Amino acid sequence: MTIIIAIISLVLLVTFHELGHFLFAKKFGVRVDEFGIGYPPRLFGKKIGGTIYSLNLLPLGGFVKIYGHEERIEEVDSFSTKPFYQKSIIILAGVAVFWVIAAILLTAVMLIGAPSLIQDNETSGFVDAKVQIISVANNSPASEAGLKAGDVLKSINGISVDKVSEVQEFSKDYQGKEMILGIQRGQKILSLTIVPRVDVPSGEGPIGVSLLRTALKKTVWYKAPIDGILATGTLTKAVVMGWVTTIKSLFQEGGVPEGVEIKGPIGIFELFNDVGGLGASYFLQLVALIAISLALINVLPIPALDGGWFLFLVIEKIKGKPLNQKIIQNISVFFFLLLIALLIWITIKDIIGLF
Repeated sequence: MTIIIAIISLVLLVTFHELGHFLFAKKFGVRVDEFGIGYPPRLFGKKIGGTIYSLNLLPLGGFVKIYGHEERIEEVDSFSTKPFYQKSIIILAGVAVFWVIAAILLTAVMLIGAPSLIQDNETSGFVDAKVQIISVANNSPASEAGLKAGDVLKSINGISVDKVSEVQEFSKDYQGKEMILGIQRGQKILSLTIVPRVDVPSGEGPIGVSLLRTALKKTVWYKAPIDGILATGTLTKAVVMGWVTTIKSLFQEGGVPEGVEIKGPIGIFELFNDVGGLGASYFLQLVALIAISLALINVLPIPALDGGWFLFLVIEKIKGKPLNQKIIQNISVFFFLLLIALLIWITIKDIIGLF
């Protein structure tokens, strides 16, 4: 069920993205030949007002065919003949929709209860307090026991825990002795055996994990939209900084930073499965994060993406004359195939990681 909801969520994200292009194309008098949900082959289609609305077999998103977008057509209802600002809005509207969706979802998260950091001495104003692992040290008892970042510590030796201090006290009391940890990992409940070490390296604890206490904090309804927008900005900044750190590490160290994973569709579905058991708030937050990531990817000035098409518009505006359509098409096809190859490579890595 989680995977089905995940597929529906991703299809809706892409469909609303295409709807952004569609609505502004219609607003500026540009002909739209087809608005499709899913990718061909077509299962069903109905023509209304000059546009075919179709439902297609492959549930991988959606598409919109805008007249005169991919080839220059000198007609009044063609994308090609519209002024620069209208073409720019049509191209970038789809990107903007991703951020709007993220803000709406995060507003809902604020109303339901947003995952927040809380202190051990806090006793009110929140629900569902839990102790989460945020990192696991290499060659530590935690790594040997199979603990992972994101795991929730539910119990120790059958005793429920929801404070970081409780875990720290247990780990000190049981140094050199066996402990049984009750762990929640996505929808799974696991029982793992661990022996806290007696000789503790500098900067680490007996188990070798970094812990945070989290809970769901609700926002009053009239502040929720503002907090949702602010959270969208915060997540956007976090994603950008994560990309910058990863790119620096690739060039300086020849690999991605420790703990960073690049995931494709299979990996994303795995993430959905992991958060599915944590509740609606976590699920909606993940969808919002994916929406923001898609917005940032699409706005990159890469041919075949919305940012690439906008770049062509800017170059065309600066030159004062249309660009060679054949060259644009060839560049776009090349980068499209490059992106598909990258996606296939990441997907293969995701599949290998499942075994």
